[in-house]
Amino acid sequence: MAEAAPVNAELLEWPKKDKRRLLHVVYRVGDLDRTIKFYTECFGMKLLRKRDVPEEKYSNAFLGYGPEESHFAVELTYNYGVSSYDIGTGFGHFAIATQDVYKMVEEIKAKGGTVTREPGPVKGGTTVIAFVKDPDGYIFELIQRGATPEPLCQVMLRVGDLERAIKFYEKVCFLVLHIDEILLLMCFPMILFPVKMQLAATLSV
Repeated sequence: MAEAAPVNAELLEWPKKDKRRLLHVVYRVGDLDRTIKFYTECFGMKLLRKRDVPEEKYSNAFLGYGPEESHFAVELTYNYGVSSYDIGTGFGHFAIATQDVYKMVEEIKAKGGTVTREPGPVKGGTTVIAFVKDPDGYIFELIQRGATPEPLCQVMLRVGDLERAIKFYEKVCFLVLHIDEILLLMCFPMILFPVKMQLAATLSV
């Protein structure tokens, strides 16, 4: 499982000085308790809070690797009576950093998880990665890295016009562009352990 590394209290002062950060991402699941169990047991996330809103016929839960005041979180939403969703083609994957991808994959397999790409170096590079699928079909990339306070480190989206998307996130959301190996990544400046957005242009032939 991925685990958040201890953080010096001084490093957590940045949210008080600069409020610009990605807070959470929300998506829908067909069985809230099943997904919570998978994320806590396989990914090592913590259940931060959970609520039921019967008058609106939905429940949701927030999970992550630390308090929402200083860490990125996933918000899972269950709509009463809906057991599955069409994920579509725009969403790519989330990424989780771990110090040992091979070990994490074996733990996920032992708990019945689905591995869609076995651990190994990324094509053309040396970084060890793997891909796994959660119970609803959402893809998570596992990236081998050193200890980090924020294992939930990346969200990948597919876009139809890469330059247009970059300009939007730069001007409207104040993200900055980074080149990481062969990826286009965007995050807020001056953040010590940023959650990055990976944008990939969708090409048709």
